[in-house]
Amino acid sequence: MRHGLILTAANIQEQIQMGRRADAAGFHSVWTTEFFNAHGFVRLAAVAAATQNVKLGTGIAYAFMRTPMLAASAAMDIDELSGGRMILGLGSGTRGMNERWYSMPFEHPPAPRMREAIELIRAAMAAAKGGGLRYEGKYYDVNIPQYARPGLVREEIPIYTAAVNRGMIRTAARVADGLVGHPIYTRKYMAERVLPELEGTRCELTPFLITSISDDPDQARNEARAQIAFYYTTRLYHSVLEPHGWQAIGEEIANAFRQGDFAAMSSAVTDEMVDAIAIAGRPDEVRDKLEQWKGLTDHVLLYSPSVAMRGGRMQENVDAIIDTFSQAPAA
Repeated sequence: MRHGLILTAANIQEQIQMGRRADAAGFHSVWTTEFFNAHGFVRLAAVAAATQNVKLGTGIAYAFMRTPMLAASAAMDIDELSGGRMILGLGSGTRGMNERWYSMPFEHPPAPRMREAIELIRAAMAAAKGGGLRYEGKYYDVNIPQYARPGLVREEIPIYTAAVNRGMIRTAARVADGLVGHPIYTRKYMAERVLPELEGTRCELTPFLITSISDDPDQARNEARAQIAFYYTTRLYHSVLEPHGWQAIGEEIANAFRQGDFAAMSSAVTDEMVDAIAIAGRPDEVRDKLEQWKGLTDHVLLYSPSVAMRGGRMQENVDAIIDTFSQAPAA
């Protein structure tokens, strides 16, 4: 199984250091996230300049808060900078993210627009040798007769898209090289709702996997529990609970969040949910638990919780993830 690492850090310099460590440890990939106060492409470019072998992904960059042409240019720039190691990961974000964070309109369902965005990005890459670019769609209309992109390293850069529900999963299967699975995916949801849609396509499932490592197993599990609770405050993700019959738990979490009862949010997450979604415990325990994902994916993105982390604990956990899953030969 190939191991990816989500570069969860408070600042860019720490992300660079994490990226270097993961590169030296033989990780297959490292990924930056994007938020209202962090630019995924800028951070990934910094990591690209500081690493040598590891693949570089945006996990994910927002597709609708920028034009597809800017996403294509950023991906080609980082691919050139890194010598061909870029993976362009895109996601729609929620309506609230688009409208409240970036003052951008959001159309529902987002899947048709995502499909066009990926088509336009591929068209821009295909036209990089010159000859102009013309794309006409419902959402995007681009006409650049003089379009070219000197310095292109690869004619095709892998494009992954984030997905939770059926429309976006089917879009990933149709037009993407990979599907970035949400941190709250359960193994049952992957097996029953995701993989059947990807069967027979080139699209690989690459899920985030909440990972907490500590010599105190209860601490590790509670950190994972808090992160799971945080995500289920968003009802958009409650579809993942349906195959398990856990919808009432999702409602309990969402209601506790509205009341500001964060302790109740975490306590609502059962041990069964933690085991279905995350790997948490001592180093030897998490290595064994990861075996349960074999057959579902061969590329996992190990992701440290952040919600319940205090006083440098997140850095400590990322260090433990790198040490635990290092592929580097022993000194």
